[in-house]
Amino acid sequence: MFDVTEEQKMIMDMVQKLGKEKLAPLVDQIEETDEFSWDVVNLLGENGLLRIVLPEKYGGINANTTTLCMVIEELSRLCPPAGGVMVGTQVILNIILARGNEEQKERIFSHVAKNNVVGSIAITEPNYGSNAANMQTKAVLDGDTYILNGTKCFISNGSVADYCIVFARTGPGEKAKGISAFILEKDTPGFTIGKKEKKMGMRGSPMAELIFEDARVPKANLLMNEGDGWKILMEDGNMMRVWGTGMSALAIAQRALDYAKEYAKERTQFGSPIAMFQAIQFKLADMAIEIEAARSLIYRIAAMIDRGDTNFKKIEAMVAMAKCFASDVAMRVTTEAVQVYGGYGYMKDYPVERLMRDAKGAQIADGTNEIQRMIVSRYVLLS
Repeated sequence: MFDVTEEQKMIMDMVQKLGKEKLAPLVDQIEETDEFSWDVVNLLGENGLLRIVLPEKYGGINANTTTLCMVIEELSRLCPPAGGVMVGTQVILNIILARGNEEQKERIFSHVAKNNVVGSIAITEPNYGSNAANMQTKAVLDGDTYILNGTKCFISNGSVADYCIVFARTGPGEKAKGISAFILEKDTPGFTIGKKEKKMGMRGSPMAELIFEDARVPKANLLMNEGDGWKILMEDGNMMRVWGTGMSALAIAQRALDYAKEYAKERTQFGSPIAMFQAIQFKLADMAIEIEAARSLIYRIAAMIDRGDTNFKKIEAMVAMAKCFASDVAMRVTTEAVQVYGGYGYMKDYPVERLMRDAKGAQIADGTNEIQRMIVSRYVLLS
């Protein structure tokens, strides 16, 4: 698929060791309590993973998209909440790297270099999910600060994030034309955490409501210029669908196949392991085929991004393909894994029902798969 560098091999050896020895043992407790784990954050931070995309002077290694995909795939497979922390944090660092000015980079990255920071991105509102261009949260300039008013909902890591990229309307322009992006710090006056959601799956990865009531954000925290928010979201924020939801979904599917394969070897019916029955073998084969297809698609797109492919419309469409396909694969694979387990698969004592619940979230999060299909069809019809 691609040549793995010596540096990537070293990184993955460290990630696998950390995941197996320190992170994986935390998963059952997190699933049971549904509490965010600062132990996970600290382990990721102590091993330099939270700042992996940053330049070396800030403690990073300038990790490219392919490396980020590799790390998040492994972390999400061994400890899904660790993958959730990584995704939220890397998206804000990537956006600031791409769109922040030098003062913003120095200020934020210097803090990130010394602290185990969690990040988040706030787009969705109660009445504007898929229709994000019509968001109504407003930001009005008042001297050296913007005053934000509005509510965001279903924000991953929202209740625990140190920094959040918030998108709000600053101008009268129609739909996307009036949207701007701001760096929000957790202690911002007028900013509060609202409802913390009780989710079907993805436990230990919190989603929350963010409330802005005359919240004062320094003018210095505006990314680029007023009205550039939609450009930032489309060209930078949406790239997270590759190494974020797409890769998380792939990890869910791979984990489900791993469990189903081992169970099929151990479970005996009619005097033989069920792995000997063609009906089970075909299920496992189809699961493996779809997982490998999703993995190939994701890493192909990562390679396109890393080599600086300038055909943005094609990349945008392929990013949508990856998120859509990988999460649909995760749903099909986890459903089949439950079927392989039979009655036990439906029970909380076994891990595959958990994965099935997580997979459903991947089809909805970060832009529903219906929206992804709209993006792909637009590209197909216009190219």
